[in-house]
Amino acid sequence: MIEAHFSGQQGSFRLDAAFTAPESGVTALFGPSGCGKTTVLRCVAGLIRFDKGKLIVNGETWQSDRKFVPTHRRALGYVFQEASLFPHLSVRKNLEFGLKRARRRSHTIAFDDVVDLLGVGQLFDRPTAHLSGGERQRVAIGRALLSQPQLLLMDEPLSALDRLSREEILPYLERLHEVLSIPVLYVSHDIAEIERLADTLVLMRSGGVRASGPIAELLSDPSLPLVRMPDPAAVMDGRVRDFDPKYGIARVEVPGGTLLVAGETGPTGAVRRLRISANDVSLSRETTKDTTILNALPARIVSAAPEGEMQMTVRLKLGADGKGAPLLSRISRLSWDRLGFQPGDTVVAQIKAVALAKA
Repeated sequence: MIEAHFSGQQGSFRLDAAFTAPESGVTALFGPSGCGKTTVLRCVAGLIRFDKGKLIVNGETWQSDRKFVPTHRRALGYVFQEASLFPHLSVRKNLEFGLKRARRRSHTIAFDDVVDLLGVGQLFDRPTAHLSGGERQRVAIGRALLSQPQLLLMDEPLSALDRLSREEILPYLERLHEVLSIPVLYVSHDIAEIERLADTLVLMRSGGVRASGPIAELLSDPSLPLVRMPDPAAVMDGRVRDFDPKYGIARVEVPGGTLLVAGETGPTGAVRRLRISANDVSLSRETTKDTTILNALPARIVSAAPEGEMQMTVRLKLGADGKGAPLLSRISRLSWDRLGFQPGDTVVAQIKAVALAKA
């Protein structure tokens, strides 16, 4: 587990941010520009030192009132917005530099495994100046991983890339997420990236942490601003049960039910992340017959809040017992009043579309 708390002043900016993160998976730091996301990441790296700071990584103290481990002695990898590769070295030599940085650390992350995961083997002999933006970032990530870090820091690694390059590299990040056992702190201002990659979310505002916890819970929390975005959504991880090639539909089991998902979802047993827009979820008292909507699952209303004068954002939990995955629905105020919905009611959630957020 990671325990972090940094407090201090830097010019006119005041930081007082505390959070914990699991010992594996992706923890995303998210919030508006200037809220302190990168400052926190630089504190974790030891590049900024405030008067008050605490950082414990998997039981090892990197910072306390009496101790401060300098950056070069922290077992971490850092991936910046720009790849910052050595231009005079080939791709292979840049990757091998990561191994040299590992020094006496045990090599738990193998060179060939990194090359395979990031698909950079065919780039070995190319000079870095001849790489695309996405290729450069893949090499930079590989170099960071080969330094055998206990913690990987990623500071908006896709922000300098064009849309095509971002789409090129995201599947590689997802593959790393699936196989890496080390924790990742990931800074981004793009909610779509966060929905796709993160397990845990640290929501920041004005130098502090407003909320932190599992991403599925925070995305659907009515007390947080995420549900008031133009297209709020719920995310959930599900396991592929089977695939019907005739209709191109997969059955994916999620907490509280089974969803039908259009498109290729991968092999049976694979875990996939699903994204369900609140605008694609309607509610009814009973199951509707003769409809084109494929998914109609029992759910329980947890809470509801007005969105402007004409709409309601409803938070639900799948399953008749209300113990399944969180779900959001954005409906008209008229529909809410006409059907007399109240928190605690069991309803039918009719899901018009389920998107595969994690390929």
